[in-house]
Amino acid sequence: MANKNVELMRGAPEIAVKKLAIPIMISMLLTASYNIIDGIFVAGLGQAAIAGIGFVTPIFMIVNGVSVGLGNGATSSISRFVGAKNHEGANKSATHALLIFLIASIILTIVFLFIQEPLLRTYGASGQSLKEGLKYGTPLFLGLFTFMFANGGSGILRGEGDMKRAMYAVIVSVILNTCLDPLFIYTLGLGSAGASLATIVSSIGSATVIMYWILIKKDTWVHVELKNFKFDPKIAKDILKVGIPASMDMLMMSLAVSLYLIFISTIGGEFGIAAFTSGQRLYLFAIMPLTSIGSAVAAVSGSAFGARNGDYLSRTHIYGAKFGIAFGTVVTIILVAFAPQLSTMFAYTPETAPLVPEITQFLRIASLCLPLTGAGMCSSFLYQGIGKGTISLAWTIIREVIFTVTATYTLGIALGWGLIGIWAGLAIGRTLASILNFSFARFTIKHIREEFGT
Repeated sequence: MANKNVELMRGAPEIAVKKLAIPIMISMLLTASYNIIDGIFVAGLGQAAIAGIGFVTPIFMIVNGVSVGLGNGATSSISRFVGAKNHEGANKSATHALLIFLIASIILTIVFLFIQEPLLRTYGASGQSLKEGLKYGTPLFLGLFTFMFANGGSGILRGEGDMKRAMYAVIVSVILNTCLDPLFIYTLGLGSAGASLATIVSSIGSATVIMYWILIKKDTWVHVELKNFKFDPKIAKDILKVGIPASMDMLMMSLAVSLYLIFISTIGGEFGIAAFTSGQRLYLFAIMPLTSIGSAVAAVSGSAFGARNGDYLSRTHIYGAKFGIAFGTVVTIILVAFAPQLSTMFAYTPETAPLVPEITQFLRIASLCLPLTGAGMCSSFLYQGIGKGTISLAWTIIREVIFTVTATYTLGIALGWGLIGIWAGLAIGRTLASILNFSFARFTIKHIREEFGT
């Protein structure tokens, strides 16, 4: 029997995208506040700590990206079963997703504990910044399973349209993180390691709440039955055909960020890395509303695709793109207007104060891509929703690795513009790729409508 969340997914796409996007948006902004809160408290530890954590960022992006990606795979699979009115298929998909989360957690923990130091050295970390990076990264990778089940479990809830409870779980996590950060970092004197431990304990809180709803209280629309579980390779493949490319999205973005770090380190050394790391925290926070709109588009487009409704699919994409452009424009205005004040949050000590002008410059240039990124992001999530994760991955590679890396290298290093060139390259590369992505999505939808006859 369908609940109100499932009925919303099957209804008018504009209403569904709007109602689903808002709780996801709140969740993601709260999740991103982890990064902001950590940054504020870590700033008191000095420039080496800021840079050290900055060097860990691209590695953590991979870890977190896999958990989010596999969660997106679960969302896509479950939402398509919702559209096709196949409750049993949705149940099997949720059960298989939990198994996939567990296996992925074990493998990735082992891998990243071994490769983190060589990767940090490759990015340019050395001396005190390397020590700080390892202090921050080691606990983070040991607690990887917490992110997997928190983000993956949220993906299961999103698949059935239950965005509000996913939001509640995040609220629990953020409250814990806000309380634990100063305690672990300063009161207990754990420094950089304290920031990562606070994040892990907070994530355990989020994962526990979600797993309680799914496995113990059992009041979700999907029913997970572990006792009578029988592995079905078709169901696993259905999740992974979106989950793996979606996870690779973050790998590609991490690769791109790694290259940005190398470019920035070459030009501006530890100062440039610290400025980028601080500015990037705010950029990632700003992009969360756009990601949330994209996540809503993925869920609703999956339902429309499962129901073979080409009109709803097209309307979902157009509304999501308009919503993304509007939100991206508002966020850009805020970042540009209040850049100096926002920058000060991450450079409030005498040692870090010289970073403020460069962080300000980063925000005022790099954020100019956000309006059109909103349209491009909705297009990428559309591909995930309809089960074409490899196309979404291809556009991430085109946007971050091909267009943006090329633009940053050309302007920052080849033409000698320095850090300004890097910041301008980020904006130009992402804007151009987003325009092409949206155009290709419209072309794809046209062909799907012809196939469905709607």
